[in-house]
Amino acid sequence: MPLDLDHVRNQFPALGSGWAYFDNAGGSQALKSVADRISDYLLTTNVQTGASYETSRHATERLAEARARIALLFNARRAEEVVFGASTTMLLRLLATAMAGSLAPGDEIVVTEFDHESNIGPWVGLRERGVVVKFWPLNKQTLKPDLADLEALMGPRTKLVCVTHASNILGTINPIREIADLVHRYGARICVDGVALAPHRAIDVQALDCDYYVFSLYKTYGPHLAVLYGKYDHLLELDGLYHYFYGRDKVPMKLEPGNPAYELAWGSAAIVDYLEELGGTSGRASVEAAFEAVTQQEMALAEHLLAYLRGRNTVRVLGDSRSDGTVRVPTISFLLEGADPLALIAATDARHIGIRHGDFHSRRLVESLGLPAQNIVRASLVHYNTLGEVDRFIDVLDRAT
Repeated sequence: MPLDLDHVRNQFPALGSGWAYFDNAGGSQALKSVADRISDYLLTTNVQTGASYETSRHATERLAEARARIALLFNARRAEEVVFGASTTMLLRLLATAMAGSLAPGDEIVVTEFDHESNIGPWVGLRERGVVVKFWPLNKQTLKPDLADLEALMGPRTKLVCVTHASNILGTINPIREIADLVHRYGARICVDGVALAPHRAIDVQALDCDYYVFSLYKTYGPHLAVLYGKYDHLLELDGLYHYFYGRDKVPMKLEPGNPAYELAWGSAAIVDYLEELGGTSGRASVEAAFEAVTQQEMALAEHLLAYLRGRNTVRVLGDSRSDGTVRVPTISFLLEGADPLALIAATDARHIGIRHGDFHSRRLVESLGLPAQNIVRASLVHYNTLGEVDRFIDVLDRAT
């Protein structure tokens, strides 16, 4: 069934401001139900977990329920496979730190030239421990990763491959299961940055067979918080990052130093409630049904904008210019040729349209393609955007380019 867009937009109070938010890949708007849960937690159960008194028991139950709800969002096998953290950047830093003790000099990690820096920098930092870091380049002709190029980098000492599920500039969806199968044939593990995909598609870590998967909830209609999935046995192997008396078996708490932000974790559970409502029932099948409807809405939005951009000689779409939801998400970046991007940004600001330009922290990708970052403009759409908002943006583009 198609989305009831009026109902959807009513769940996001910020959308009533008159602004068209096209900077969703930087941070989506939050559900009112998320804010309500956060407020309720702070006003009724704002105590430390783990004590015997009633309020603490209630707080502990809420954290456990929140973890279980996010596990449903991942389709993880167990709630203990979910780690909360401040951001994707921080969680990947923590993962690299926790993994460092199991790596020996000469062990190899493969990173990409087409990821957000969050899934590159922490691994490059392990060079200080003698780890060899190899870069998987993007095919410059197709603007897609080539698995043959990855296989050429794999060897008996490859321990980890780090890759993005979808590019936050190109919008391209990468074939994670195929990559995971290749990686596992070499006895290595895979760490996936799903930040740019999670707002748009149902994540199924079991179907993907990924070892680690991370994304930001503040880009997925929730609060400024992130979550990391790890196969339970893999999390057990990691070094602890908390106090020395948090043993290796204390998963996931040993990877949440200082404890997670309880109120934000509790608020995040409302994301799953919202998806279940859109899906018409409850459970994993409902989440998947919701994202099917989300995909159809987003494909219509993307096609409306991409059809216009394809017809402009002064615009070069970066990535696949089709709106096919199997190959891209509606994160649409384009290069302005012969026009001033700052003038366009000023014009969109004046029309209450929020967009952004630059390299979006995927600087290695931009540099490898030899692109002028200041000329890259990105309109990142999500399911609560409307065709009317896209028309406003097109009108601005018509006048500015």
